[in-house]
Amino acid sequence: MNNITRRNVLKGASTLAAVAALATVPSLAFAAAPRQHFQAPGLYRTALGDLEITALLDGTLPLPLPEMYRDVIAEDAARLLRGAHRDIPTDTSVNAFLVNDGEKLVLIDAGTGAYLGPEAGHLLKNLEASGYTASQIDHVILTHVHTDHSGGLIKDGEILFENAVLHVPDRELQFWLKTKPEARPDGLNPQLFKEAEECLRPYLQRGRLETFADDGEVIAGFRSILRPGHTPGHSSIVVQGGGRTLVFWGDITHGDIVQFEQPEVTIEFDVDRPTAVQSRRKAFTESVAEGYLVAGAHIAFPGIGHVLQDGGHFDWMPVNYSDGEGGLIR
Repeated sequence: MNNITRRNVLKGASTLAAVAALATVPSLAFAAAPRQHFQAPGLYRTALGDLEITALLDGTLPLPLPEMYRDVIAEDAARLLRGAHRDIPTDTSVNAFLVNDGEKLVLIDAGTGAYLGPEAGHLLKNLEASGYTASQIDHVILTHVHTDHSGGLIKDGEILFENAVLHVPDRELQFWLKTKPEARPDGLNPQLFKEAEECLRPYLQRGRLETFADDGEVIAGFRSILRPGHTPGHSSIVVQGGGRTLVFWGDITHGDIVQFEQPEVTIEFDVDRPTAVQSRRKAFTESVAEGYLVAGAHIAFPGIGHVLQDGGHFDWMPVNYSDGEGGLIR
């Protein structure tokens, strides 16, 4: 006679249940998950005291930087880039920045628009992902008028920031819109003048363009520092909050390797190369001495950080990413 016990009955029942369950379980040989081809929106938000700062990525352009740099042997520039594990062509960010001071929404630089191809021109999409729309922008401030900073002002020839006042350095307006062809610097691409006209003229015609003077107030809470050379009126924009200072550099550098290591290196877009070097050295030295934060238009996104000095060389120290509400710079 079988020795049937409660333990044996329960053991047998559990075994049967397990077998039945296995019959309904899919094969353990899972198919590989499909790759995903999307990225998170190109925005980064932080705070400077009571100011909300949002970095916006317009795009990342693969640029042959060694060929574009001047006053350096191309292979030496390539060696510096490869030593920093950068590919050539080198992915180079195009950054813009949004400041909300609680009373007004201010965009600093406007990206490329449709001028530089599908790898860029994403400012509006990332602006909307950040929670704002173009119609909410009260002011747009340009550090200078190059197309990668002004191209996003228009779409199909029409004003994109319909409720904004556009602020441009006076020297920039005079140079790009009022310099006669015969007086333009030799070797400067005439297409840049054409594109400047296309981007600025619609705002001029609507009475929505104002200029600002060297080293002066642009609007309340925003002042400028003239840093000429890259263009005649190239200017950095300064804001302060919570006892801290943040300087939106514009194009003090193109990238965060070569021109930090060798500040004397220029780039093909510089209108006045010796003056651009002077401005870069002054910007580097001042940012080290005063310890303020800087935001660069062509430094790896989000482009916010500090400048460090090691003898005659400089280094870029990006801020640490923070997902806390404004916890980074407060």
